[in-house]
Amino acid sequence: MSLSRPAPRKHIHTRRIECQGFQRDDGHWDIEGTLTDSKTYSFDNVDRGGVASGEAVHRMTIRLTVNDDMVVQAAEAFTESSPYTLCTDANSSVPEIAGLTIGPGWRKEVRKIMGRTKGCTHVRDMMMGPVAQTAYQTIIPMRNRKSSEDAKKRTDRPPVLDTCHAYASDGPIVERTWPQFYTGED
Repeated sequence: MSLSRPAPRKHIHTRRIECQGFQRDDGHWDIEGTLTDSKTYSFDNVDRGGVASGEAVHRMTIRLTVNDDMVVQAAEAFTESSPYTLCTDANSSVPEIAGLTIGPGWRKEVRKIMGRTKGCTHVRDMMMGPVAQTAYQTIIPMRNRKSSEDAKKRTDRPPVLDTCHAYASDGPIVERTWPQFYTGED
């Protein structure tokens, strides 16, 4: 089922977030994300001398280098476009993300390092959400490429259980893939 027909409206703002995951030759993973905001109208801007319709108001790129255990080995960010010239200074805390593990507590730890005035809201939110999710989508399936029989022999609880509707421990996917962890009715 698709969305309902929208009311009459006028396009004002576009935010594009593109994330990619790469397997490096050295065994690590590079996860990159770029956020671009643009408006359908031009407006005055003191720091940039104005922003034209369609021109990037924000354009920021992040790269996290991650190992197989989801531990960040290196982190960097670059701000190509922002409304204020001082916005590029907000990336100075990004390298401190190195050493954190993408997993439980990730958002809390990123907020400690980059929260409020210690970082850029857009870079922080992209790192906590889409970039971290892309790391999972890139690394976990590649790391766990094993036969379904190996999955059925697993003795440790898969961390993906109960993280979304499809992986509900009482649902059909878990019953089929990890019957030993299935909690539904037989």
